Amino acid sequence: MHSPHDPYVRVRGAREHNLKDVRVDIPRDTLTVFTGVSGSGKSSLAFGTIYAEAQRRYFESVAPYARRLIHQVGAPAVGEITGLPPAVSLEQRRSAPGARSSVGTVTTLSNSLRMLFSRAGDYPPGAERLDSDSFSPNTAAGACPECHGLGRIHRTDEVLLVPDPSLSIRDGAIAAWPGAWQGKNLRDVLDALGYDVDRPWRELDPKDREWILFTDEQPVVTVHPVRDADRIQRPYQGTYMSARRYVLHTFADTRSRTLRAKAERFLTSAPCPVCGGSRLRPEAMAVTFAGRTIAELAGLPLSALAEALSGTGAGGEETARVLTDDLLARIGTVTELGLGYLSLDRTAPTLSSGELQRLRLATQLRSGLFGVVYVLDEPSAGLHPADTEALLGVLGRLKEAGNSVFVVEHQMDVVRRADWLVDVGPLAGEHGGRVLHSGPPEGLAQVPESATRRFLFPGDGQDTRPAREARTPSGWIRLTGVERHNVRGVDAAFPLGVFTAVTGVSGSGKSTLVGQVLAGVLADRQAGEVAGAGELYCAAATGLEAVDRLVQVDQKPIGRTPRSNLATYTGLFDAVRKLFARTDAARERGYTAGRFSFNVPGGRCETCQGEGFVSVELLFLPSTYTPCPDCHGARYNPETLDVTLDGLTIAQVLDLTVESAADLFAGTPAAERALATLLDVGLGYLRLGQPATELSGGEAQRIKLAAELQRARRGHTLYLLDEPTTGLHPADVEVLMRQLHSLVDGGSTVVVVEHDMAVVAGADHVIDLGPEGGDRGGRIVATGTPAEVARGAGSRTAPYLAKALRR
Repeated sequence: MHSPHDPYVRVRGAREHNLKDVRVDIPRDTLTVFTGVSGSGKSSLAFGTIYAEAQRRYFESVAPYARRLIHQVGAPAVGEITGLPPAVSLEQRRSAPGARSSVGTVTTLSNSLRMLFSRAGDYPPGAERLDSDSFSPNTAAGACPECHGLGRIHRTDEVLLVPDPSLSIRDGAIAAWPGAWQGKNLRDVLDALGYDVDRPWRELDPKDREWILFTDEQPVVTVHPVRDADRIQRPYQGTYMSARRYVLHTFADTRSRTLRAKAERFLTSAPCPVCGGSRLRPEAMAVTFAGRTIAELAGLPLSALAEALSGTGAGGEETARVLTDDLLARIGTVTELGLGYLSLDRTAPTLSSGELQRLRLATQLRSGLFGVVYVLDEPSAGLHPADTEALLGVLGRLKEAGNSVFVVEHQMDVVRRADWLVDVGPLAGEHGGRVLHSGPPEGLAQVPESATRRFLFPGDGQDTRPAREARTPSGWIRLTGVERHNVRGVDAAFPLGVFTAVTGVSGSGKSTLVGQVLAGVLADRQAGEVAGAGELYCAAATGLEAVDRLVQVDQKPIGRTPRSNLATYTGLFDAVRKLFARTDAARERGYTAGRFSFNVPGGRCETCQGEGFVSVELLFLPSTYTPCPDCHGARYNPETLDVTLDGLTIAQVLDLTVESAADLFAGTPAAERALATLLDVGLGYLRLGQPATELSGGEAQRIKLAAELQRARRGHTLYLLDEPTTGLHPADVEVLMRQLHSLVDGGSTVVVVEHDMAVVAGADHVIDLGPEGGDRGGRIVATGTPAEVARGAGSRTAPYLAKALRR
């Protein structure tokens, strides 16, 4: 039995995911870093075990009725944890924040600024003092009644909605309508309402055209669809929605960036004529502080806001002094984390997951908590090496305040500064799940099986790779007069047929230049757009004709439900189901490939509808999931599971790792190709049926890359990747880079936005933006080979790139 004053968090018998009965002791009041390759089990230990157990204990103290209102994770698979304080988790959430969420709301700085205006603002003579809610565009008391607090009015007209009036509605005159079934449904509803859908648009009665495009009515009518002769035709009740209503509804409510971008093409956007884009009522805009309105202060970069507020409280009212001092202290922690380029009104959906996590970290630093465990997921993600020092300072202050800081991290500069290191491995999946080292970082030098060791101690002569000769470009894409966000009047040239890295501090404009402008002009050209989003952001673009395909490989999930998995996304499952359908047992019973899908009735277990688990409602306790009582998690009914392939059922095949499946399907070309590419990108440890919801962003990105590598190469492809190494251990980065360089060797172009200097050092061409973030960035400060950029004067990247080149 350990003393209640035992200074260690002691974990015994941890078996979460791939952890193998882990036993580890971690000292409290330290900066402890968890390392290991992707899939080794480090997150399962830090988040899935230690944080999950702390959360479970806390919820046991909460009233049962309140518990059901809070999202809870299940009890972790662990024997015992002692010495565990309360825990706060700061993960890189990938859920999309709402459009009204902003830097100000995430950090609660907006609340402090509104309070300052309410209590200490300069009001017009005779004006009534306003409540702080009256300065918020997200409340009825403060929002401009014309634009509902959005700041812009979005309108559309007939020219935008119907670009070619010579077409009939059936032939697609209304370009703004959705595609596929939804668009056909709207056309059929119009036909049922008595409108002529086969006549050229310009010949329709103007009153009819006005109603079809702009009505707010939503009539319901019985539709008798005309379909193929061999398909069942059932009438249904269809609801009409005008083209304007559809576009505005999609633009305002969709969480899909693709759909939102498409809707935006049919809208004109202008500042609200009533509030001028301030989003607030006139009475709130009449109040000033330090000579500025609240909208003007919220639009300043945080570093400039701090300058504007400095000294304003001195010598004035006590209320103003206290509120400005508090605001300045809060802003200080955010700017210290390298986010001074953000403004309070910057919307949350435009922030990276790394920026969001650092904003929450800055908020925690001001919370004054002590005696807790902070569990952080890669806080250095998206950080330029120049900003890492400030991050370490903030983590140090959290520790000095009497807290324990547990960090899952791949950035070796952060690992070197840790007090304690827990290295999990040695490899991923079933080849990992063991603690190889728990102790001071220097002790890892004595652990030869650790994948982290050679990166933490790079001077021990283990890296003998020869320097690669820079490739010669086969052509150039040149963008002139780029104007987007903080990138103003920039001319940029991207070489073709080589590997290009785009660098710069956070907020310098890298993702804007690559992800919006370059991707935009290429996407517009492929879609045949005359002037799409990309061309609106730059004056001219040349060299685009040399690119036949654009592929953007991001870290978004490959699916949002457990039904989507590794096998279904890569197309591997189709090949596997066909193999099962060809077995003698399946042929005797008349089973087709569809029988072996868990998404449709027939072969799946109907009790759980192919999910493998059922939800159990527990009244005042949260719903819990248990294995299906009929199929016991197999997803299929007994008749389907009677069919085997090489002695394995379809459920057992889905439970195989990629590595094991590669042996099983050797000699089957369709399956072999998909499995080989997954092995090539280092994902041999994943199970074929692993749900999309269990995959990290780095894993999702590599699955997308593997799916792309399977395809037959046709023409010149340009691959765009935004920070592809985020969430990857340096050993995994090497695997990923081998694949990306092989694409270039095959004649393609790769452009990456990247902070990892090892990746940048291996590029053929570098474009460095800066020199700072926000308004102080947005310029190209250096361009050329890595060696040339490393000598660039005024580049924040240069000294770190020079250090990487020396290694």
